[in-house]
Amino acid sequence: MEERKYETDQGCERHKHIKGINCNVENCVYNDGKCECYAGEISVGPHDAKCSANTVCATFKPKCY
Repeated sequence: MEERKYETDQGCERHKHIKGINCNVENCVYNDGKCECYAGEISVGPHDAKCSANTVCATFKPKCY
């Protein structure tokens, strides 16, 4: 499994892609461009969602271009 390095507010972090998590959000820093997520962990919410359309990835962080 490949590791990626990401710069955060606290420095640099390395993470492996999260198996089974596909991400189409191309402007997220944790997306590798192949629909794989390299965040250390993900958080999805809100807790009161009634269907998948009501959910969001709270881990999303926009890429700086």
